[in-house]
Amino acid sequence: MKIYTRTGDEGQTGLFGGQRVAKDALRVHAYGTTDECNAAVGLARAAGIEAELDALLAQVQNQLFVVGADLATPGESSHIPRVGAEEIQFLEGAIDALEASLEPLRQFILPGGCLAAAHLHMARTVCRRAERWAVSLAQEEPLSAEVLSYLNRLSDFLFVAARAANARAATPDAPWVSPRLAG
Repeated sequence: MKIYTRTGDEGQTGLFGGQRVAKDALRVHAYGTTDECNAAVGLARAAGIEAELDALLAQVQNQLFVVGADLATPGESSHIPRVGAEEIQFLEGAIDALEASLEPLRQFILPGGCLAAAHLHMARTVCRRAERWAVSLAQEEPLSAEVLSYLNRLSDFLFVAARAANARAATPDAPWVSPRLAG
């Protein structure tokens, strides 16, 4: 497979199914930002993370490919996998399991901590941006409700995963200190 095709040199890209759209179309923003989220998750994994959390994140990366394909495919297609209830349930189960091992959250925390947790917080914010693009897309074109649910739940998972990465690295979460209380 050739890496370059020259078909996008004038600002257009192809969706699954052959339709050509501008590279700044809502659909391209949505699946492109989902791809950014996947890369951010990969960066967190590369930062060194314990095996159980790494396995969950590997599964999330594979699921994000499905979400990206779903977003890149307008209309029906029997050739493209779609994200569904099973992937959302996976995230909910992972959130519940990780939260059971963490101290209850009693205040807002700042993104950061150990390197892997900081990357997971970044992945969470990229996920939220992908979700915003998907919401905008859903207002213009038909879009699976499961995509929106998945992205919403994924940002929750990434938040909890960041806290778990900190806990497993014996790095405390950094509490947010209100300027009104700091003085």
